[in-house]
Amino acid sequence: MTYEAFWKPLTRIYATGEAKAVALFVMELKYGFSLTDVLCGKTETLDENALFCIQERLMQGEPVQYVIGKAEFGPRLFHVEPGVLIPRPETYELCQWSLPPTPSKWKGHILDIGTGSGCIACTLAAEIPNAQVTAWDISDDALRIAAENAKRTNVHVTFQKRDILHLPHTTEVFDIIVSNPPYIKEAERYEMSKNVLEHEPSLALFVPDDDPLLFYRAISKYAQKALKPHGSLFFEINPQHVDDIQQLLRAMSFSDIEIRADQFGKKRFIHACR
Repeated sequence: MTYEAFWKPLTRIYATGEAKAVALFVMELKYGFSLTDVLCGKTETLDENALFCIQERLMQGEPVQYVIGKAEFGPRLFHVEPGVLIPRPETYELCQWSLPPTPSKWKGHILDIGTGSGCIACTLAAEIPNAQVTAWDISDDALRIAAENAKRTNVHVTFQKRDILHLPHTTEVFDIIVSNPPYIKEAERYEMSKNVLEHEPSLALFVPDDDPLLFYRAISKYAQKALKPHGSLFFEINPQHVDDIQQLLRAMSFSDIEIRADQFGKKRFIHACR
């Protein structure tokens, strides 16, 4: 199958440029082909039946990352499947912001709440090699996938099944708590693409319309006790609720509150100190 024969049918659901990009993503990440390989016709050496199967899944609207089982996150590749969210480039920006000033020398304890694929926890463990990293999730599938990704990235992360809304008493303390919790209101479903709604886990996406700060409140309340003095809390946030989250953190006596925009100019991240 030629590269053109692979990408052209995808224009039924993608714009031409996006269809080409999706096809190239498959060729690069699944088969290890460079753009030069693709343009020189190396795709014609591949098993045509396998390509047809991939093409069919893509034409059904399944995200390409689930189809090939891989997603890029910064300089690393993570295994993904429908039990976890596909890592977004914005979340890698959150990781970079949460790094201490001298990552190679830092030896603190980090907690990632709602780890999903483990992309945040594994990235921080890789980029802060002397840190102790713990990661929580309520999903057994997510914990399994995250543990696989820790092995793939050759890092040590302690994964635990925890529900932030119903935590047992704990005496653990952390230097940094970071989280990308569910923050999309149910009412925002109509604004989202079909492939996200039909394939990515709702548990990791949505919060009730009448309580959009549900997880921020629970995590912040936990952080009041579990963060060391002057410890840092980092969130990825819904830009619609920046002011509300800021007020929540102030009411809980957090200080040095700072908001940052993502690469697309949206207010996407917030940091606060205990």
